[in-house]
Amino acid sequence: MNHSKMDMNMDNEDMDMHMNHDMMNHGGHMMHMGNLKQKFWVSLILMIPIILMSPMMGISLPFQFTFAGSDWVVAILATVLFFYGGKPFFSGAKGEWQQKKPAMMMLITMGISVSYIYSIYAFISNDILNIQPHKESFFWELSTLIVIMLLGHWIEMNAVGRAGSAVDALGKLLPDKAHLVQEGQTKEVKLTEIKLDQIIQVRAGEKIPADGVLTSGSTNVNEAMVTGEAQQVSKKVNDSVIGGSINGEGTFEFKVTGTGKSGYLAQVQKLVADAQQNKSRVEHMADRVAGWLFYAALVIGIVSFITWLMIENVSMGLSIAVTVLIIACPHALGLAIPLVTARSTALAANHGLLIRNRDAMEAVKKVNYVLMDKTGTLTEGVFKVNHYESYQSNYTGSRVLQLMAALESGSSHPMALGILNEAKRKKLELLQANNVQQITGAGLQGTVDEITYLIASATYLSEHGIAFDQSAFEKWANAGNSIAYLVQNSHVIGMVAEGDQIKPSAKQAIDDFKRMKIVPVMLTGDNAQTAAVVAQKLGIKNFKAQLHPEDKQRIISEYQEKGNHVMMVGDGVNDAPSLAKADLGIAIGSGTDVAIDSADVVLVKSDPMDIVSFIELAKNTRRKMTQNLWWGAGYNLIALPLAAGVLAPIGFMLDPMVGAIVMSLSTIVVAINAMTLKLKN
Repeated sequence: MNHSKMDMNMDNEDMDMHMNHDMMNHGGHMMHMGNLKQKFWVSLILMIPIILMSPMMGISLPFQFTFAGSDWVVAILATVLFFYGGKPFFSGAKGEWQQKKPAMMMLITMGISVSYIYSIYAFISNDILNIQPHKESFFWELSTLIVIMLLGHWIEMNAVGRAGSAVDALGKLLPDKAHLVQEGQTKEVKLTEIKLDQIIQVRAGEKIPADGVLTSGSTNVNEAMVTGEAQQVSKKVNDSVIGGSINGEGTFEFKVTGTGKSGYLAQVQKLVADAQQNKSRVEHMADRVAGWLFYAALVIGIVSFITWLMIENVSMGLSIAVTVLIIACPHALGLAIPLVTARSTALAANHGLLIRNRDAMEAVKKVNYVLMDKTGTLTEGVFKVNHYESYQSNYTGSRVLQLMAALESGSSHPMALGILNEAKRKKLELLQANNVQQITGAGLQGTVDEITYLIASATYLSEHGIAFDQSAFEKWANAGNSIAYLVQNSHVIGMVAEGDQIKPSAKQAIDDFKRMKIVPVMLTGDNAQTAAVVAQKLGIKNFKAQLHPEDKQRIISEYQEKGNHVMMVGDGVNDAPSLAKADLGIAIGSGTDVAIDSADVVLVKSDPMDIVSFIELAKNTRRKMTQNLWWGAGYNLIALPLAAGVLAPIGFMLDPMVGAIVMSLSTIVVAINAMTLKLKN
């Protein structure tokens, strides 16, 4: 988020501290990373003279230089680096040890500890006791391993920052100044001066500076840049507005309800940060691979020591055992997952994919059904009244429309907006409705001129035995309209038929789901005829209509009970139970708290193709992670037995220099492979 806006300075400082202090979770122990960035740079500075003055795997390098006392300098710098740069790994290893689950931290700790202890032993033998022959030191390996591992963890932390940077662009939508209302007067103030509960005036065409609730006036607001919804959203007194959206015509005032941590944009940024801390199963796999390598290196090291002790002597056995344990150090493995995570998170955020739960990336591979809400997901959610009429002689069609508009005046549902827009277009007076309340499974109920009216669907009428014109219903429903009825005293007074438009990219998304062997299913509370029209146009064979919110959740359970893995896509409000129940929940075109709480992934835009993009990104990410794990661990699988001397009987021992070069190459390959992760636009 832009630090100069919305009083976000404190939020970003809190988030930086949160990322810096509590980053890597290993063995159930949340590592206290401190300022990891500083730790990395200090360690890098310490590493440079060490690698310039010490051999690599016992081999003198072309650029290596020494002088009287250089060994002392190397030993001192390596000691500082070991305890300073290695501290995070010691903390992580302690947690893994306590849970008896060796993983990455124990493997790293074993590698750097063996390197340091043996190298100090070699230093004392060579430079203090002058014992012959000279012992080989591993200060070079110690320093590079610590720095590379710190780099890997820093990259993971930066993944939050880089992913957030794409979302932080939302912060730039906020204006620099706002019109503060005090004692009936307005004055221009900086955005950072805005506080909760203050009254802010927004004029025609201006950007809304913070989250709030309208206290006077009414307007249409363009929220496309914030939520991805293209249509203008009608706002009146007591309606909420989102900071960053654009006011249409007219002037209104609102009370500030969200700045800093409580603002919508800040919540989105936190969403990205939380995603990084929720490690995926593939990341756990890296720990498991490291655990296997830990045991493999330990066993091979002990066996090689005993074997060479019997064949040669203690010095030879110890040297080979130490070489085995050091070669097991996971330089490439430590970068395998962080590099891919950083790349995929940045790609996701840049494409408007906010991943709340990183397990979602893993869940994609098993999904074989995608269940989608119709309105707002597959259709635009922009309803237009195509027909309205009265069934009672004492009511005109215009009166029916006027009464329904009065009841719907407090609703932000797309169908309600369609009715309100039509009434406005007809220049009908907006009546006052009282005691308006949502009726579960029906619609709205309220009183106008002391008469109680109900807006209901055909399903509700049928369930309650209320007669209505079936032929008229079928006529308009078969044309793809959604039908709403006005009811008074269990008698239908009139009806409104509204049409919605299918999103341009919906058909391509459905075709892509089929190509991916994922069966699309449309779920809607709309009538069966309208659902059938939409399903036919999109090529969806399976659809279920006239559903209540609890019906969608039940349907998901039925699919799961048959062994299927279900992805649910909805607006994150009425579909919240379904999003939570599904194996993978995606809230599309929503920025509500409900969406954040119930969905695994939130799509900033309302484009169905973004669902396809997420699936492709998840599959590509998993593939890259798996490839990198093989590259990272593959080196060890080959180098460990060779370093132990399994081919010694035929005269082959792994040259330490060759081992070091291969180790470096595997790290480079892992880095390049991660950077090749892409997502088609």
